Amino acid sequence: MSTDTNADNLRTALYQTHVDLGARMVPFGGWDMPVQYQGTIAEVEAVRTDAGIFDVSHMGRLHIGGPNAAALLDILLTGSASSLRAGRARYCFVCNEEGGVIDDTIFYRLSDDEFLLIPNAGNRAAVALWFDRQLAHHFDGRGVQITDRTMLTGLIALQGPAAAGVVDRLCEDFTPGARLAQNPGRTPGPSLLRPFTWGRGHIDGRRVFIGRTGYTGEDGFELAVGASDAVTIWQKLYDAGATPCGLGARDVLRLEAGLPLHGHELTDTTTPIEAGLSRFVRRDGGYNGADVLDHQRVYGTERQLIGLTLPGRSAPRADYEVLADGAVVGTVSSGSYSPTLGYCIAMAFVDSAHAAPGTTLTVDIRGRPAEVTTVELPFYQRSG
Repeated sequence: MSTDTNADNLRTALYQTHVDLGARMVPFGGWDMPVQYQGTIAEVEAVRTDAGIFDVSHMGRLHIGGPNAAALLDILLTGSASSLRAGRARYCFVCNEEGGVIDDTIFYRLSDDEFLLIPNAGNRAAVALWFDRQLAHHFDGRGVQITDRTMLTGLIALQGPAAAGVVDRLCEDFTPGARLAQNPGRTPGPSLLRPFTWGRGHIDGRRVFIGRTGYTGEDGFELAVGASDAVTIWQKLYDAGATPCGLGARDVLRLEAGLPLHGHELTDTTTPIEAGLSRFVRRDGGYNGADVLDHQRVYGTERQLIGLTLPGRSAPRADYEVLADGAVVGTVSSGSYSPTLGYCIAMAFVDSAHAAPGTTLTVDIRGRPAEVTTVELPFYQRSG
């Protein structure tokens, strides 16, 4: 085990478990987190072919409740809270007035007046502060209680084609948050959840909140548990055959699936429309940045997020320049070798005139020009 940690960083309830498993620990978003265990390529393969587990407890857990909770979220999020039924979840954005992305998030409706919002680790404080300010501005600080439960809970992602079987074997007393379709003769379990729905159950007697969500492009679940139960739940998943995976594998998996990372594809000066994510922006307005995003949806944007591919293992990295006929036309936002596909992939923002799939461009990789081809996202999409 090697570490490159910081004494000021936070640690999840699973920190010692990662150390005992030989993980390489690194600072990320103000936390000490495992970047890899046996190796990124092996961990990516485990998720694509079987099941992997990730400690994602560094992600925030904000409980938002009260009679004005849905109305506040309708102002703050590009996805409608008021139309979301209890038992369901939605991916969307927290935008500023210029349409830039303060954060991307998944939020769950727990009941009529209760929501659980998952901000990114490095943005948790900024999102909570933004919500508090907006609550004061729109509702005089009344009718909504925002509670940060991050340190009281753990969050474990179980991802891969075998994930449903693993969680079904372990989960007892499962209750879905929304009514499920009838399956005669089948005991209700987490595998009956549809994507972006949730339920509750027990694993080894510990209460577990289970959402059918993830960040890998595979089927999977995210399990919120009490912080004191995190080690037990992790161990049960591990004993059931799930492979421990680090942030390195998570980043490659999300890149293969064409999923954005805040600070790369999404920033406070980048809009969801530029990033090709208009499907997560509602059309009825009323939220921060709506006028800007509606205008971009109608009239287009000067730049677009695209995929790039090139052979070999020397990948473009963030901030590398993209050129056409020697002129800079864009910038790489993320890049990596893809062990699933066997070649290098990257996402980049380029001038719209050069964004058509099949366009040949050049990326400067450490002073060496490399020819790349533009492609539609995602690079990888699971079957079924």
